[in-house]
Amino acid sequence: MTPVEEGRPRALLAGASRRWVRALPWAVAFVLCVVLLPTTIVVLTADYGLNGGVASALAVAQSAPLLLAVVRPLHAWYVVFAADVAGALALLGVDFEQRLLWPFPPMELVGYVALCLALGLRERRRTLVLVWLATAGANVGLGFVAPHGSGAKELLFTILGGVALLLGGVLRERSEVQRRLVEQETISEAERGRRTLLEERARIARELHDVVAHHMSVITVQADTAEYRLAALPPDVREEFTSIAATARESLGEMRRLLGVLRNEEAHGELAPQPGLAQIGQLVEATARTGGPVDFTPCDAEVPEAVGLSAYRIVQEALANVVRHAPGAATHVSLSVSRPADGQGGEQPADGQGGEQPADGQGGEQLAAGRGGERLTVLVVNDPPPEPPAGPLEVGGTGHGLVGMRERVRLVGGTLDAGPLPDGGFRVAAQLPLTEEETT
Repeated sequence: MTPVEEGRPRALLAGASRRWVRALPWAVAFVLCVVLLPTTIVVLTADYGLNGGVASALAVAQSAPLLLAVVRPLHAWYVVFAADVAGALALLGVDFEQRLLWPFPPMELVGYVALCLALGLRERRRTLVLVWLATAGANVGLGFVAPHGSGAKELLFTILGGVALLLGGVLRERSEVQRRLVEQETISEAERGRRTLLEERARIARELHDVVAHHMSVITVQADTAEYRLAALPPDVREEFTSIAATARESLGEMRRLLGVLRNEEAHGELAPQPGLAQIGQLVEATARTGGPVDFTPCDAEVPEAVGLSAYRIVQEALANVVRHAPGAATHVSLSVSRPADGQGGEQPADGQGGEQPADGQGGEQLAAGRGGERLTVLVVNDPPPEPPAGPLEVGGTGHGLVGMRERVRLVGGTLDAGPLPDGGFRVAAQLPLTEEETT
C-alpha cells in the first residue's frame, strides 16, 4: 500500500514485514492472468462468435496488464479499460444470444474488479473518483447502443468496479493512518525520553547548585572574616584572602545565572536541604506503609554530598517503580561502602565487616590507606508481586525512570546495572565512587 516514491514505483504490499504478504499481489496477478487469458479467448470465440484473432488480441490486452497492475495499477487501468470498451464495440458486429452478458462478459468483470482493487490500494481518493466516473460513463454510454436492450445486469461493471475501488481505498487509508500513528508514537516516545533527560539534568543542576553553593558560601565567609579572626595578618595575605572571597562570590553568581537558564517556568526554588543517605530510611518507611515489606540495610559512612544525593534519588526511583509495577512485593534495600581487595577486581567492606581483621596491625595501611578505591554500593531488589496486579497502576510506563538513574550515576562517574530477574523480580545495583579521582 506504499505509494510511488520519487518516480520509482514499488509493488503493492512491498512494505509488509512477511515475505508471503509481499509475494501475494504477484501470485494473484499471475493466477488471474493465466486463468483469464485462455478463458477470454474461448468465451469470445465459442459463445459470442467473435473472430479468433480479434478475441486473442482482446484477451491479451485485458489480461496481461494485470501483472503490470502490481507495480503501476493506473497505467494498467488505461490499457484494460480501453481494451474492455474496444471489446464491447467489437461484439456489436457479431450476433450472440440475448442471455449473454454485454457490454462486458463475466471474465472481463473479474479482471476489472481485481484491477480496481489494486487501484484503490495505491491511488489517492481523487484518482479513484475519476476512475469510477470514467467507468460509469462508458457503461452508460454503451447502454445506448445495446443490441438487445439495456437492463440492471449491464450495470454490474459500474457497481462492482465502484465497490472494489471503495474497498481498496478504505484499506489504503486505514493502513496510512496506522503507519502515521506508529510514526507519531515513535516520535512522541523519543520526545518524552529527551524531555525526561533534560528535566533530570536540570534537576541535577539545581541540586548541585545547592550542594556546591553551601561550600562556596563557607569559603566566602571564611575568606572575608580571616582578617578579623586571625591577628596580625601581613598585607599580602590579607589581599590573598580578599581575592579568594571575590572569586568565590563571582563563582556563586555564575552558578546562579546558569541555574536560571536551566530552570523552567514550573520549577520553583527548593529551599529545603538536599537529601542524602540519612533520609533513605524515610523513603523505606514510606514504601513499607503502602503494603509491601521492605528490608533495609543502612550505611553510616560519610560520603560526598553529590554521592549521597545520587544514592537517595536512585533508591527513590527504584522504590517508586516497585510501587507502580510490583505492588505488595517484598523489597530489599542495602547500602554499603566497599573497595577493591589487594588491588584486585573483587570488593570487600571498607570497615572490615565480613572479612578478616589484620593481625598485629599488619595490613592496617591497606584499610586506612585513604578512600582511593572506595565505592558506595546501592542495591534495590524486589521479589515478584504476591499476585498479578489487576491492571497497571500507571498507564504508559516507558522506563524513563532509568534515564534519571543513569544520569545520576554518570554524574559521579559510577556504574548502573538494572534489569529483571529470572523469578520475575527486578534488580537495581549502582556503584558510586567516593573520590574525585574516580568521578572524573
